[in-house]
Amino acid sequence: MNEKLRRKRLRLLVIKINKERKRQGLKIDVLCKDLIGAQKEFIKQLDTISFAATFYESIIGITDTGGLFYMTSRFIREKIPNANVVFILRQADSFELHLFESDQPITLNKQQLENCFTPEIVDNICKSNRICTLDDMFAMGLQGNLTVLNKIAAAAIPLGSFAATLGFILIYRSAQNKFADSELNNITAITQGISRAIQSCQIFSHANDLK
Repeated sequence: MNEKLRRKRLRLLVIKINKERKRQGLKIDVLCKDLIGAQKEFIKQLDTISFAATFYESIIGITDTGGLFYMTSRFIREKIPNANVVFILRQADSFELHLFESDQPITLNKQQLENCFTPEIVDNICKSNRICTLDDMFAMGLQGNLTVLNKIAAAAIPLGSFAATLGFILIYRSAQNKFADSELNNITAITQGISRAIQSCQIFSHANDLK
C-alpha cells in the first residue's frame, strides 16, 4: 500500500472518529439537559411538599373557619407577595365571602374584584373544578369596570375534590406581576387539606351550637 493511499484512509478514519465524537457529544448534551430539567422539577416538587407540610403544621388545632381563613390567607400572602386573598364558599342560593386585607392591597378604587361576583358565576367556577383565570371568569359572565379589572391578574382555585366543591380561593394582584405556575401549584397542593379543615370546622361549630 503506497503512502498516498494510507494518508487518504487515515484522513477518512479521522473524519469518521470526529463525526462519532460529535454524535456522542450531542447525546451527552441532551442527557445533561434532561438531567438538569429533571433535577429542577424535583426541586420544585420538594418545594411544594415543604410548602404544604409547613401550612398543615400552621393550622393544627384551629377549630373555627374564621381562624382557619385568617391563617391560610396570611400563609399564602407570605409565599405570594402583594396578593389579595378571598375565600368564597357556596351556599344553597348564594355564597359567603371571607376577606382578610393584605399588607399592601391593590388599589382598585372602591370596586374590589370580589364585589363583581354573583351566585351564578360562583356556581360556574365551582362546577368547572379547575383553576380559572380572569379571562375564564369573564367567559362565565363576570362583569365589572374593565378599565379597573384589566389592571389586575387573578385566579380562582377550587376548594374540594372530585364532585364536592365547597367554593374557591380567589387571589389577585397587579397585572404587572402575574402569577407564576409554581405559585398556583403550591396553593393547589393545599386545597384538599383546606377543604377538609373547613368541613371539620363547620362540624365542630354545629356540634357546639347543639350544646
